[in-house]
Order: sequence, then C-alpha cells, then structure tokens
Amino acid sequence: MICVPLGVGDAFSERHYSTSFAVLSDGVDLLIDCPHPMRRMLHAADLSARRFAGVILTHLHGDHVSGLESFAFFNYFVLKQRLKIIACPAVLDALWPRHLAVSMERLRRADGAWVQMRFEDYFEPIALQPGARYALNGLEIELRETIHHIPTTAVKIYEQGRCLGYSADTTFDLSLIEWLSEANLIFHETNYGTHTAYQSLKGLDASLRARMRLVHYPDDFAHEGEILTAKAGQRDVV
Repeated sequence: MICVPLGVGDAFSERHYSTSFAVLSDGVDLLIDCPHPMRRMLHAADLSARRFAGVILTHLHGDHVSGLESFAFFNYFVLKQRLKIIACPAVLDALWPRHLAVSMERLRRADGAWVQMRFEDYFEPIALQPGARYALNGLEIELRETIHHIPTTAVKIYEQGRCLGYSADTTFDLSLIEWLSEANLIFHETNYGTHTAYQSLKGLDASLRARMRLVHYPDDFAHEGEILTAKAGQRDVV
C-alpha cells in the first residue's frame, strides 16, 4: 500500500492544496477526502483520476469535500460509473440534502427536458459505523469519531498486515493517538484553535513520532524537526 498526500494545507492556505490523500493498493485505489480541484491535484501528483474507485470521506467541511461534486460529475458523465463513498452515517446522511443536492439533483437534457437525479445515481454509498470494518478488494477500512466542530472520523486502512492511519480534523486526543498507534504510517493534523497543537504531538513517544507525518498545517507553521511534515506528491510506502 502506498499513500500519496495530494495536499497538506489547511482551509486558509495560500501555499498548499487542502489536505487529502491518494491510497494506492494491489486491489483498489481510493481517495481520502476530496477537496477542489481534485483532478488538478491528482495530475500534479502524476496520478490519473480514472483509477480511483471511491472516496473515504472524513467530514463535510469545504476543504475536505468541495471537490466531490465535480469529481462525481466526471465519473458520471465521462467514466459512466458511480463513485463509492465510504463514510460514517452522520456524514452520509447530510451529504446529499445539505451539500450536493442543490447543484446535482436536476440535470437538463439536450432536448430541454429536466431529469430528476438521486444520490444513488452518482454514488454507491457505504455507511460504515465507527469501530466496524469494511472489506474492499483486499483492504479493510475502519473509522473512529474525532473531536471536531461537526461529525468527523479518523481513518485506518489495513492491507496484508500493514496499517495506514489518518487523524482527520481533531483536537489533541490521547485516546485517538492510542487508536492510531498500531499504524505503520500515521498522518496527523496540526493547526490553531480547536485543532491539535504541535507542542502536544512533540510530547509523544519517539517511536510514535518517527512513524508520524504532519498535515493540515497553516502557512506560517514553523517546523522544529521532531516530526516530519508531509509533502504533497511524495509517495510513502506503508
């Protein structure tokens, strides 16, 4: 399994694309979150949008979901396929009526007739309860709730005895760190306010810090070297 950060910045960044990932495996390739402009981000990482079967969606803030509309339209109109959306029920339940329906629920045909569209016309929704595991083409995916403004889940992905972990947006939470600690490679956010302070992560055990990469950081983040910052386009073998 290979993980490629497509963006490493926060919602306000002028220097980086928004934090998101491409996960490449022997059986299936997935995205973790889908900010805009996803196809441009994939191109910058030398990846084709055509290879991705679905998106693991952590939450509905724009810097994590703003590219899903255009990416779904690309799959629907160009690739003629539905996009798998793997998310906790609270995220899935709100995704269509409160985010996508306004721009996707009606299409106009060439003859001028209107077509009423449903969520399931574009997507194959997979509701995954936190703590359960979902198997997909050799991968196993597990979610865990984080502490954030809106329903948000961290992610672990397993393949052939290896594990990738991502904190998603969260305040510093030792129980979440413990949940992620089995992962061979961990991406953890750091930022201001209700996000995780870098100073908190610096206090973690050295063996854990060595497996950790920082993402979702602000443009003025002054990295001091104890934990590596992730770089967009850099391929990490899990």
